[in-house]
Parts: sequence; structure tokens; C-alpha cells
Amino acid sequence: MGGPSVSAPLAEADDPRRPSRWVGGVLTASLLLIALAAVASLIPLPYAVMSPGPITNTLGTVDGQPIVQVEGSTEAAEGRLYFTTVRVLGGPGQRVTAFDLLGAALDPSQDVYDESRLFPPQSTRTQVQEENAAEMADSQQVAAAVAERAAGQEVGVHTEVTGVVDGAPASGVFDKGDVILAVDGVATSAPAQVREAVRARAPGDTISFTVRRAGAEVPLSVVAVARDGVASVGILMAGRYDLPTPVTIHAGAVGGPSAGLMFSLAIYDHLTPGALPGDQPIAGTGTISDDGSVGPIGGIRQKLAGARSGGARWFLAPADNCDEVVDHVPDGLRVVKVATFDQARAAVEAIAKAATGDLASCTR
Repeated sequence: MGGPSVSAPLAEADDPRRPSRWVGGVLTASLLLIALAAVASLIPLPYAVMSPGPITNTLGTVDGQPIVQVEGSTEAAEGRLYFTTVRVLGGPGQRVTAFDLLGAALDPSQDVYDESRLFPPQSTRTQVQEENAAEMADSQQVAAAVAERAAGQEVGVHTEVTGVVDGAPASGVFDKGDVILAVDGVATSAPAQVREAVRARAPGDTISFTVRRAGAEVPLSVVAVARDGVASVGILMAGRYDLPTPVTIHAGAVGGPSAGLMFSLAIYDHLTPGALPGDQPIAGTGTISDDGSVGPIGGIRQKLAGARSGGARWFLAPADNCDEVVDHVPDGLRVVKVATFDQARAAVEAIAKAATGDLASCTR
């Protein structure tokens, strides 16, 4: 007879109502990631992200109003001469998060900068906007002066201080209404000349100025600080021109001096017969100085991308930006290197006539 049967112990079965350790671990990790993401979205970081902005036809209209109006002009604005812009996320009053930086890292048309390279230390959003607006107004007046001289008119100029950035080195030194006569002993007339003379120095340098105040010449000195990687003293300036032909420009909320070249070409187009760009979509950028020289700007790669996205086929680029242009030109866009208003005007005329074989590029 066989003995009593003995059953082997059964393994403990998992309770289907209770999650496994693996599932619990995944849930814990997911909750941790969500928490980290929430924190990352709230912590502001000291960076600024620059991306392509929209382009605007200087020969077009906004809300039915011409962007460029030249008093007495009988020339109908035709053609496309676009000024280009960038979008900047960050700086006073704006927050850049880890998600913004990740998006910029994945988008080749965006660049990330230390916030201090683009904005003055301790500046407010209002101060930045005021300075950008003053630079835009200045560039418009210079553009008008350059265009009218190119059209054969006589134009005079002087530089007036229109304000001082609170907390900047110039605060308490310059007065609103001062007329700047010289920088470091070199006579200046246009605001762009003053700005170039300051930027030729290094942050930390002491810069001397001569101003006319209440009819007398007054010497001043200011220690420069860094703004956008160059020397700055924090004065707001405007070129006061005796323009034979009054010009009004409606650029909306766009600030800064980088549309100067394209405004000068648009004004010249109004003052002269025919459509300067013909039927060609031409974009560009660059500051314009009183002597007609075209200066470099920031965000050239973003402006190239924005121009092509907006339908431009040609782009006028400052010669001093060429090192940033090479290897970053979007397909379908041809870049022309210009250093002066006259070169830019000649390039536009050549493009309109399809006589572009001799146009300079950033690679030759």
C-alpha cells in the first residue's frame, strides 16, 4: 500500500489587484520625470534664444498705410525690398527655461546666448524697449539723409542726446539735449559715428566726449560697460537732420538700427524714377551710417532663414558679417556682399536687370 500523498508547496501567486514591482518602478520614474519637468519649466535661466523673425516689405503697406512715406513723391512704390528681423526670447521681463534651450538645440536656425551679451546688466524691459526704439528712429533719419544725398539733395546733421538709460554709466553725466561734438577728440556729426567710436573701445575704458550744452562746449568722461559684447555708455541719441524732403516711416514695434540699409533703399526708390528692385524679391539687413557705410548686425543667420521663409530670393548682407554667412545660406537664396549704400543700390539695380554675374558674394 502506498503511503499518504504529500503535495509540493505551491509558489505564492501574484495578487492581480496589486501592481508589480516593475510597474510601480515605472510609475515612480514617470512621476519623478513629471516633477522634474515642472521644475524645469519654472526655473528661469540666464540665457537668451534668438530665432528667425518675419520680414516686411519697405515698399508695402501696413493696415492700409505705406510703411515709407516721402512727402511730395509722385513715384508709386512698387517692388519688394524687405527688411528682416529676429525674435529674442529672454532678457529683462522674459523667462528662458530648459525646454526653450532644448528646442533651440534641436533647431539649427536658433542660437543661444548668455543673457549678458544681449542686454545691459540690471536693465528693465522698458529701458531695453526705449533704447531699441531710439536706435530705430535714429536709423530711419540716417536712412533718409543718405537716400536724399544720393538723390542729389543737400542734408546737414548733428547728434543730440535724447535720454540716458537709468543706472548706465552716462546717468548723471549727460543731459537730455546735449549735442555731441566729439568722441576721444575726434569730431562726430551723426549718431552712428558716435556709436561706432564708442564700440571701437573696450568695456572698462574711459571714453571722453565733448558736448555743446547751453551754448558752451563741455568736456565729459564715462567708463564704458559691455552691451551685446561691445562697449556702451547708455546714452540715447538721435540724428537731427535738415531734410529737404520730409520722410515718415511706420515700422510698428520693430526696434534697433539694423533696418537702416533697407529703409535707405526704399526712400531712394521713392525719390527716383522707376521701381528700383524691378520684380525681384530682395531682402537685406545692415546699419546705415551718415557717410553711407553699411555696418554689421546681430542675428545674421536667423535673418537669412527668415528671408528665405518669407519668399526672398536675394539677400544684401553687410560685408563685415560675411564670416557668419558662409555655410549658412538657405537653399534658393543668393547673398550679395555690400559695404556701402552705393554698392547696395548698384546691386539692387543689377538684380532688377538680371545682370548679376559680377555681384560680390561672401566667398569672393
